[in-house]
Amino acid sequence: MAFPGGFGTLDELFETLTLIQTGHMRKVPVVLVGKGYWDPMLDWIKETMLKEEGNISEKDLDLFKIVDTARDAMDYILDNIDKTDYNF
Repeated sequence: MAFPGGFGTLDELFETLTLIQTGHMRKVPVVLVGKGYWDPMLDWIKETMLKEEGNISEKDLDLFKIVDTARDAMDYILDNIDKTDYNF
């Protein structure tokens, strides 16, 4: 779960997504809280990284979910944790 933050937050987020994408980390739910903060980044990812540059695939957009509240994030995690390779 990631909340709005600075360069360190982005660094950790993209490192986690890269590790999942490349199979070096088990797939876990990655949730970004605060649509107003994260949606502009998602727009850039879709337009620039995916469409213009082709640096990611469409399925890479499924590696994370953007929600409005921490409660929404927890609901998403609890609904999807059994769909991952991670066991508690």
